[in-house]
Amino acid sequence: MSIATLKNKKLLLLSCCAPCSIEIITLLKNNDINFEVLFYNPNIFPETEYQKRLDTNKRLCKELDVSFSEIKPNHQDYLKEINGLESEPEQGKRCEKCFAMRLKKAFQYAKENNFDIISSTLGISRFKDINQVNKAASEIKNNLPYFDYNWKEISNPQRKKDLITKYDIYNQNYCGCEFSIRNKGNK
Repeated sequence: MSIATLKNKKLLLLSCCAPCSIEIITLLKNNDINFEVLFYNPNIFPETEYQKRLDTNKRLCKELDVSFSEIKPNHQDYLKEINGLESEPEQGKRCEKCFAMRLKKAFQYAKENNFDIISSTLGISRFKDINQVNKAASEIKNNLPYFDYNWKEISNPQRKKDLITKYDIYNQNYCGCEFSIRNKGNK
């Protein structure tokens, strides 16, 4: 699928954070795609970190005149979901469970709000595996297509850096889950 296939569709974009989403959001906006950004990230810890990322993402969407929604997270639900996988390295089974949990909720939101298609920024980070994200999305059954475009292919590090600077984006140094910091270097 190409970005052109999104024309005349209502797209829901699940965003992990503004730095990973900024190029995708601007690309979609510049191509007149009808879309909304959804922020659902119960994995982000501590609460202060969650709030920084939420506020940054919300502000970016407001500045770009892009629709934005948040599903309130419950960090305890995330901890139950990944229970026993806390020592897994980045790109391990903990990430698979996390992706599946977040995408399932996003698919549910998309269906309830009449979206035609869904995509996410979950695999754009250099710390994540796009194949894990796409696999998790493909296993969710709810009759909505998942746009599994590899956003990394259009990513340009300098353009991303320029956009982060231009919009004064908070740029964190870890994926969001407390276990990614504890297990750094385990991969």
